[in-house]
Amino acid sequence: MTYTVGDSITMLRRNLLHIVRYPGLTIFVIGAPVVFLMLFVFVFGGTLGAGLPGVDPEGGRAAYLLYVMPGILAMTIAGTAGGTATTVAMDMTEGITARFRTMAISRAAVLAGHVLGNTVQAVLGVVVVLAVGLAVGFRPNATLLQWISAAVMVVLIAFAISWLAVAMGMASKSVETASNLPMLLLLLPFLGSGFVPTDTMPSGLRWFADYQPFTPFVETLRGLLTGEPLGSNLPLALSWCAVITVAGYVWSMAIYERKSVR
Repeated sequence: MTYTVGDSITMLRRNLLHIVRYPGLTIFVIGAPVVFLMLFVFVFGGTLGAGLPGVDPEGGRAAYLLYVMPGILAMTIAGTAGGTATTVAMDMTEGITARFRTMAISRAAVLAGHVLGNTVQAVLGVVVVLAVGLAVGFRPNATLLQWISAAVMVVLIAFAISWLAVAMGMASKSVETASNLPMLLLLLPFLGSGFVPTDTMPSGLRWFADYQPFTPFVETLRGLLTGEPLGSNLPLALSWCAVITVAGYVWSMAIYERKSVR
C-alpha cells in the first residue's frame, strides 16, 4: 500500500506537469462552460427563468442563473473527461503505458495518476466557473456546512467521472476515438435537470432524465447551494458515484491486465 501511494503521487505529479505544460486543453475545459453560462443566462435566461415555477417574469434572468449554475458546474466536471481519455489513449498508443508495465511501478498507480490529475483539474475548473458565476450575479444562500458538503460532492463526482474517462481512454483504439467518446457525458446535464426541470419534458425523455446519474448530481448541488430540500437526491448521487467509480476501475484494470498479458 505504501508503494502504491508513493507511485500514485509520482504519477499525479507527472499529470499535473502535463496540465501546466499544455494549458490549451485546460483553457478549453474551463472556457466552454463559461461560454454556456453566458449564453444561457444572458440570451435565454430571461425567457427560461420566467417559466420556472413561482418566478416573477421580471426577475427571470436572476432566477434562472440560480437554477442553472449547478448544471453548469456538473457540465464542467463532465467536460474534463475528454482530456483525460485523450491523454490515456496517447499513453497507450505511444507505448508509454507499455513501458510502465515493465517497470517496478504499481499497476493501480499508473491509472490513479490520471484519475487524481483529472480530479484536480475538474475541481479547479469548478472553482473558476463558480467565480465567474458569482461575478455575474449568482448569489447562493448556502451555510458553511452546505458549502463544505457541496465541495465534497464535487470531488466525489469528479473522481467517479475520472475513472470512467480513464476506462474510455484505455478502451479506445485511437486518440481520435478517445477524444470523441466522452462527449456523450456532456449531453447528460442537458438531458437531465441541469438546464430545465424534468417535468417539462415529454414522458419518455423525462423517464430517462429522472433516472440518469447527472440529475441527482445536479439536484444535490442545487439543494446544497440554494438551501432546498435534498430528499432522495443525496443518497442517489452518492450511490451513482460509487457505481461509476467501481465500474470505471474494474473496466480500466481489466483492460490493463489483458494488455499486460499480451
